[in-house]
Amino acid sequence: MSNTVLCRKYQQELPALPFPPLPGKQGQEIQSTVSKQAWEEWQALQTRLINEKHLNMLEPEARAYLMDQMQRFLDNEPTDQAEGYVPPAQA
Repeated sequence: MSNTVLCRKYQQELPALPFPPLPGKQGQEIQSTVSKQAWEEWQALQTRLINEKHLNMLEPEARAYLMDQMQRFLDNEPTDQAEGYVPPAQA
C-alpha cells in the first residue's frame, strides 16, 4: 500500500514522497504536506530557474531565492518563470 498525504498544493490526497527531500525539520514538513507530484513539478521549475537565471548555487542569495520560490510554488502563490520557456504541450 502506498503512503498518501493531503497535498498543500493540490488540496487532495496524493502519493507521498518516499523520504524527506531536504535535511532537517523543513524536509520532514515537506514530506508530510507535499505530494510526490507537486515535488517533481517544483524540481522541474527549480531546474529551469537555475538554468535560465544563471544562478550560482554556491551563493547564499541564490539558495535563499530558490527557497522563497519553492514556498511560493507549494503554497499556490505566483512564482518567477524562466523567460522564453514554452511548455511542451504548447511547443
